[in-house]
Amino acid sequence: QVQLVESGGGLVQPGGSLRLSCTASGSIYRIYAMSWHRQAPGKQRELVATITSGFITDYADSVKGRFTISRDNAKNTVYLQMHSLKPEDTAVYYCYIREGIPLQDYWGQGTQVTVSS
Repeated sequence: QVQLVESGGGLVQPGGSLRLSCTASGSIYRIYAMSWHRQAPGKQRELVATITSGFITDYADSVKGRFTISRDNAKNTVYLQMHSLKPEDTAVYYCYIREGIPLQDYWGQGTQVTVSS
């Protein structure tokens, strides 16, 4: 089994920055894709950013130019650096990984990000 632990959420003013971290532990063979998703109240969970094992990244249009996803394979950790935060970025942020053979999907427990003055 693999466990994901997220950190870095909190309350920030509009225009501010936050950095989320998600570390995987347990019986890890190899982590392939890593991504961040978010879910705002009353809305469906949406993909925010993804990074492949080859460090290819992709972003939702709503966060392009403001968020950066990165990973440290030695630490089994994925990061989400968020700048120029807006109230509409308020949501619970979840990390996700695809790992192992056969492939299995794992989700973090979620971390709250609130952007408000």
